[in-house]
Amino acid sequence: MAGLETVDRAPGTTRSARRPEIEGLRGLAAVLVVVYHVWIGRVSGGVDVFFLLSGFFILGMTARSAIRGERVALATTWTRLFWRLFPTAGLVLAVSTVVAAVLLPASTWSRNLHELLASAFFVENWRLALDSVDYYADNGAASVAQHFWSLSIQAQFYLLAPLLVLAVARWARFRGADVRAALLAALAAVALASFAHSVIATSSDQAFAYFDARTRLWEFALGGLLALVIDRVRLGTVARAVLGWVGVAGLVTCGAVLDVGAAFPGYLALWPVLSAVAIIVAGRTGGADRLLSTRAAQYLGKISFPLYLWHWPVLVVFLVLAGLPAAGPVGGLVVVAVSVALAIATHHLLEEPLRAVSLARLGRVRAPALVAACLAPALVALGVWSAVAAAGAGAPVALGDPSHPGALALSGALAADHVVDGDPAAPVEPSLARLQDDWADYRAGCAPVADHPVLEECVPISAEGEPQRRVTLVGDSHMQQILPALEPLAREQHWEVRTLVRARCPFSTASETDPADASCIAWNEAAIEHLAAAPPDAVVVSASRDVRQGLTEQTPEGFVAAWQRLDAAGVPVVAVRDNPRFDHRPAECLEALGRGAPDCEIPRGELLAADPPYALLDGVPDNVGFLDLSDEICTPTTCPPEIGNVLVYLDDNHLTASYSRTLSAAVSQRLPGLLGW
Repeated sequence: MAGLETVDRAPGTTRSARRPEIEGLRGLAAVLVVVYHVWIGRVSGGVDVFFLLSGFFILGMTARSAIRGERVALATTWTRLFWRLFPTAGLVLAVSTVVAAVLLPASTWSRNLHELLASAFFVENWRLALDSVDYYADNGAASVAQHFWSLSIQAQFYLLAPLLVLAVARWARFRGADVRAALLAALAAVALASFAHSVIATSSDQAFAYFDARTRLWEFALGGLLALVIDRVRLGTVARAVLGWVGVAGLVTCGAVLDVGAAFPGYLALWPVLSAVAIIVAGRTGGADRLLSTRAAQYLGKISFPLYLWHWPVLVVFLVLAGLPAAGPVGGLVVVAVSVALAIATHHLLEEPLRAVSLARLGRVRAPALVAACLAPALVALGVWSAVAAAGAGAPVALGDPSHPGALALSGALAADHVVDGDPAAPVEPSLARLQDDWADYRAGCAPVADHPVLEECVPISAEGEPQRRVTLVGDSHMQQILPALEPLAREQHWEVRTLVRARCPFSTASETDPADASCIAWNEAAIEHLAAAPPDAVVVSASRDVRQGLTEQTPEGFVAAWQRLDAAGVPVVAVRDNPRFDHRPAECLEALGRGAPDCEIPRGELLAADPPYALLDGVPDNVGFLDLSDEICTPTTCPPEIGNVLVYLDDNHLTASYSRTLSAAVSQRLPGLLGW
């Protein structure tokens, strides 16, 4: 991804030779990433090429030094490597911070702040991995720094690679073993272990695995292996020419042929990685390498790093300001043109002048300090923005706040203008600046379930002493969002509340979100077995799903089958009717059009039928009681973004924790009766 010297030994040669086709390969990978992001909305596999090339150069360089017996100076190596990343990354982060603070809506600030900060410390991949488990990464608006996940993995590899080479080389010399053989064995072991983990992790939790650095290590390791064996590859000219064209064709068609975003990385990542390997092994044949060695391809390779970094924030800002879900043909050209212009300016005005700086002359202290200082402007900008945002964020909505009654505003006669029901002068809460932080946090007392390690059970609400009741919430994030509504009753009655939550996997005997997701089915089966083996006093699950315009709400057969399984185990069930989902984010509509704007309110009759779907089903067991909170989430006529001065929705389908908390009166009134308590 970052610019690296394209110098290595070509197949069939006896001395080092320049490999211009590799620079062109980097440019091709960057173009594919940009094209797929801007126009197609899918993953291209180009990032995996960057990872392979990083391993090819970094591991190859450090391994050859170790094999020759040269000293691998960690501090010097790290300084030189990060000098390639930090200046450009720091510039893009600083500019993105200022642009996001000035141009983007306040409702996006929290997410952008968190991810920009994570990116500045090169841990964005782990931030997104953890968020994806809690649903957030897929349901919130994309941040201007989301693409830094790959650069974060690359930076983590930069830290790890010299350590691995140094440790293996020292071990080999201590044992009297051949250093080259030891490095080959170590890299092969890393590649095999990482690839196996990638396949397993992707099949069980693809959202987390996508950003997990461990699922990508094999790509770096394979690049290192290739660097150490490529000089021994012997293929005929025709075979290498064919291999080169096959590699280019495979790389270009990868994202179009495979829906790599849905099951990536896993074994599907072999496609782009092996395509790149084919191009590197092919070397110079006068075939595909001639295309990749053209002046245009070489220049794209030189600007590939800033192009990758600039295109994403330009795309995000364009989509937000234009109010579009996709760039389209003309808008995409604007995004690409601006991105290329910024990449060219960055390359010539920043990267090339800095390459003339001699880090060796600066010394062991000043050189690392200069490298680290490249991130200072971004960190300062983030600190200022964070302080400004915090100062205007306001306090969380407290239960019983007369100025912010939320759902309590619907308990009596509804005022004609429900937006200001409560104190007419009160601002809306949670503030748009901290809206994306207003989520029900359930990760407390979490531990794997002993008899079913695929499950993680948490205890977000515990009782003092022996609990009077034990209640378990099971399902996806729509169960998680009920916690604030349940907490006051649980505290008052001394209940212990546990959670079994998996993103995009409602409680069912099937996989409702993705029928092909076998891991969700296995997770639900484990949940049923665990609940039957150690029955709680009650289980709370979803009663329906997919409440959208057009009266699409349904209660799948898998839901009922799961309830029947719990009925056979003697476990009482409370099934909660789902809340509406939208094709937009209601809070952003309110932000754009103002509070009380009619265009931000969807007629209730278009979302919710008078009779819920579960009321029309046969076979519902007697152990199930239904909790319908629709009258507390929608008015008699509409489903608005704000009720009682409280924002109802966090994104396009999840309740804010503040609004969920105002549902507690309704939950406290109805839930015990449903269970006969």
